Amino acid sequence: MKIKAYLKPHCGWSNGVRAIMRKYNLGFEDIDIINDRANYAEMVQKSGQPLSPCVEVDGVMLADVSGEEVENYLLSNELVKPTEAPADAPTNAACSDDEHARMATKTIRFF
Repeated sequence: MKIKAYLKPHCGWSNGVRAIMRKYNLGFEDIDIINDRANYAEMVQKSGQPLSPCVEVDGVMLADVSGEEVENYLLSNELVKPTEAPADAPTNAACSDDEHARMATKTIRFF
């Protein structure tokens, strides 16, 4: 399975996607959309919208999703087997105050 995840370095939603990848021990490409303008543009072009996270699984784009939604997609399409293992981070949560503070030091780009 080929997975490309368009994520922010510090974001509750993005960390939830990463937690699901770790929970199921899935290899994936973690694509930084904050520090690389071309990555953000690619995400917008592929997903048709500007919100993240976006996760592409074998060519299928899941746009503006939480880790929980990614997990549901993987399970419902039998791409992973159910497990009782817990995720190591919240999978459906916004950024924490600390994450917002870290992002406030970054330049925000609007296209």
